[in-house]
Amino acid sequence: MATTRLISMHQNKGKSIADCLADRTDYAKNPDKTNDGEYISSYECDPKTVQGEFLLSKRIYLDITGREQTNDVIAYHIRQSFKPREITPELANQVGYELGMRFTKGNHAFFVATHIDKAHIHNHIIFNSTSLDCIKKFRDFLGSGRAVRKISDRICLENGLSIVENPKRGKNHYGKWLGDKKPVSHSEKLRIAIDEILRKKPADFDTFLLQMEQAGYSIKQGKYLAFKSKEQKKFIRLRSLGSGYSEKEIKAVIDGKKPFANRKKATEKTQSHVNLLVDIQAKLQAGKGAGYERWAKIFNLKQMAQTINFLTENNLLFYEDLEKKAQTVSDNFHELSAQIKTAEKRMTEIGKLKNHIINYSKTREVYTPYRKAGYSKKFYEKHTSDLLLHKAAKAAFDELDSKKLPTVKALQTEYSVLLSEKKNHRIRDDFSCDL
Repeated sequence: MATTRLISMHQNKGKSIADCLADRTDYAKNPDKTNDGEYISSYECDPKTVQGEFLLSKRIYLDITGREQTNDVIAYHIRQSFKPREITPELANQVGYELGMRFTKGNHAFFVATHIDKAHIHNHIIFNSTSLDCIKKFRDFLGSGRAVRKISDRICLENGLSIVENPKRGKNHYGKWLGDKKPVSHSEKLRIAIDEILRKKPADFDTFLLQMEQAGYSIKQGKYLAFKSKEQKKFIRLRSLGSGYSEKEIKAVIDGKKPFANRKKATEKTQSHVNLLVDIQAKLQAGKGAGYERWAKIFNLKQMAQTINFLTENNLLFYEDLEKKAQTVSDNFHELSAQIKTAEKRMTEIGKLKNHIINYSKTREVYTPYRKAGYSKKFYEKHTSDLLLHKAAKAAFDELDSKKLPTVKALQTEYSVLLSEKKNHRIRDDFSCDL
């Protein structure tokens, strides 16, 4: 069930706005929590330079409106948590992006970081308090937390996800956060332990039980097999863990009669592939019995039938046609790969240029008095880091082919287009490879 909370991010005492913003955004973008940034998406900003972009918008807001307030809100933070094992990281990020778009109505830049390091997948959605046109600011209003929850619930229902039907009012109404403090259940810990051992491919069921004991579990055998760790008061039966964890299903995985459902990869979209045939002789030499031999022969016949069906449906029964198709797919792959590399190169260039534009704007107030001071060495020594950034930015601008410097917004628009094209190329690449 999805729970949400809206948090105002203020400037902490003794810290600059830049430092406070960096603390919050760096935590959200933590590569250990987002699978090296794979589960981060954004709207009208680049996650790599989001701190500078937010700060630049606030400076433009001040220049346009002339309004400067103390104790102002730096940004807003929405935390959105989902029921364990109910959602994939990809879908969670999409849901978070949709929540950010609907709540801000597309008027504020934001990024979504999906954390997968806990039992429950959750989103950190951070949006700029300053609007994209830099003339307005978002203000937390009475019932804003309730509005976030309602939008989140609607999106979850649209995607077949569960919600909190009767949220409790009071201190934590509409915003009760599961958070990192929510303990992992004993049943979930047992599932994780079983998955880890099955991933190591134990030779037989007895070996599996031995490794479960080594993992700290006591075993109770009888009509229903059950396990108990030192932290548990009662044994947990395998049959109570849900699909994929019964004694029969675990034995089938160990014997090779059923594939191991790796939950770490369960987030990937399932596709129909033709599997490789089982090497029956090698399995028999490894100690498999007559029962396994019968199963393997039937399995191989099914796989060969699937192969024939696939080739028939795609008109590839003649070797020449198959060879031609393989060459076409290979050519498409190389072409798409080249396009993706070109897009990635330009995206890197855009990221660097955006950094230079932001650094130039931030250090302009330092460079101007330095120039007026006759390029004083004393002044330079006091502001070395800022002046170096300013000079690096000017050097980058001088290398541009165009005399007119692009705006950050224009660069972000180009970046978004390239990112969309890159994703489309990857989808086409995956599709062509499947054929």
